Amino acid sequence: MLLRLRVSLPDRPGGLGQVAKALGTLGADILQVTVLEREAGRAVDDFTVSWPGPVTASEARERLSAVPGVRVEGVWATKEVPGSALDYDLLMHVVAEPGRGFATLVDALPGLCGAEWSLAVADGAVQHASLAAPAEFDLPEPPPRAVSLAARELRLMLLPVVAHGMHVVVARAEGPVFHRAELERAARIVDVVAKLAARATA
Repeated sequence: MLLRLRVSLPDRPGGLGQVAKALGTLGADILQVTVLEREAGRAVDDFTVSWPGPVTASEARERLSAVPGVRVEGVWATKEVPGSALDYDLLMHVVAEPGRGFATLVDALPGLCGAEWSLAVADGAVQHASLAAPAEFDLPEPPPRAVSLAARELRLMLLPVVAHGMHVVVARAEGPVFHRAELERAARIVDVVAKLAARATA
């Protein structure tokens, strides 16, 4: 099974190697490492791993937490395909069919963000929805800028698309709230798609 693990560790030589060694000892195959932040002497990294057999989030957390200085901030199942250029593929599809830009974006965001579902809401109604997304969604107080928050037992990204009077919502049920690096990346992708879609209707 594929898992994402968000790990905070001391930002010093050998720290990443310790975590990699611990994962290898547990039988996990590291497919990708993403550095989310480095500050105040610590680093926060996301590991995408292939884990043999079923393993619960609590089991993975317990085993990794035994590494000195390591804090496990989240463990969740993912369907991401490490090493693929999903963001570039998405933009190429939007360039080819800008009129379907938001539908394409909503379908792609769960895979891009390690999430369960995504949808676009305008005027209180769902305009586009990915697989597994609810048919209706009550948007929390619409934020003026992109935000990451926890609500209704979900971790949400709310991404405003001001020019289109729309909000894009990305949700996952497990793991930590979306990191600011994830939020910034998703917001940039949404902004590019919005500009391409606007050109199609101009």
